[in-house]
Amino acid sequence: MADENEEEEAPAVELGEGESVEGAPLARVASRLSWGMEKSEVVRKEGESVIRTPEGPRELSDVLESVDESYFSTRNEFEDAVREVVGTGAVPTSE
Repeated sequence: MADENEEEEAPAVELGEGESVEGAPLARVASRLSWGMEKSEVVRKEGESVIRTPEGPRELSDVLESVDESYFSTRNEFEDAVREVVGTGAVPTSE
């Protein structure tokens, strides 16, 4: 049993040496908002945010133009609507 005064160290995770990925994960952008929220308010607050998509980085306001819903009652509802437009899958790295 570990002593309570000892700090537990998390195992080190090595990051790859590849290029960074442009844009923010959708979940990070969604976490900055409070739910329920109208689509227009999402655009006002985070529309200029660039999110990562399988097709490359896209501005959130551009993605939301293709979303039919005008109100998102939950974070999951918002994320699902965005993923319907952008799809799911691997995000390409910058070259």
